[in-house]
Amino acid sequence: MLNDSDLEELLDIVNEIAQAAGKRIMEVYATDFEVEHKNDKSPLTLADMAAHETITTGLEKIVPKWPVLSEESAKIPYQERASWQRYWLVDPLDGTKEFVKRNGEFTVNIALIDDHKPILGVVYVPVMGVTYLASVGGGAFKSLLGQSPEPITVRSCPKNNLTVAGSRSHAGQSLQKFLDGLDTEVELVSIGSSLKFCFVAEGKADIYPRFGLTSEWDTAAAQCVVEQAGGYVTDTQMQPLRYNTKDSLLNPHFLVFGDANKGWSHYVAQAESKL
Repeated sequence: MLNDSDLEELLDIVNEIAQAAGKRIMEVYATDFEVEHKNDKSPLTLADMAAHETITTGLEKIVPKWPVLSEESAKIPYQERASWQRYWLVDPLDGTKEFVKRNGEFTVNIALIDDHKPILGVVYVPVMGVTYLASVGGGAFKSLLGQSPEPITVRSCPKNNLTVAGSRSHAGQSLQKFLDGLDTEVELVSIGSSLKFCFVAEGKADIYPRFGLTSEWDTAAAQCVVEQAGGYVTDTQMQPLRYNTKDSLLNPHFLVFGDANKGWSHYVAQAESKL
């Protein structure tokens, strides 16, 4: 069983691996890179594969018996995955669309999953030189390049207005229905990748509702950051997201929020009834 000090030690190592992957990504970012497309039409670049290679090689050196599940190596059958108690869940480059647009809103996501829950998470933003990191029992932190990590926490909802984080590339009608049902003024902040989670974790946003498709590697690392900052990542039934519990690696629709006293389930039900 891993204790808090074990996780803190692991967190430092994983942070270094994320930084190394970010360096590889930025090397490609500085070139006229080519963009391929996967079967689902999502983009793939040399940066995705370079980061994947850096991360998997680094993680396999830590504890070789812990498997690594990455977006770029996701074809492991559930029959094999079902036996995993503890494993790494990785998105080497979250926000490839933002990478291709060159707007800087992409991240490196590395999580350690234990008993279907994220117990360690690192989210690194290469262009900004910002890292969000957390481990169970150790809290959540934000680190700026060259500076010591500072603790972060979610905030209580303001009385007269809400800040909602939304996807820059995947906003849809369901998000608008949710926004329309909120009984207060709303500021929508559109941003790419797992940065939306991190905005909630550091108190810059009150909620990030996601009613579209995502995969488990998109959410795990940032979920750990949010939860250790005092927040929540739940499905629309208000149950925490869990990992590797089924054949599909797709997440249900979910909410990321900091203040549980707002009664978010009412607004979700209201939005879903209008779809």
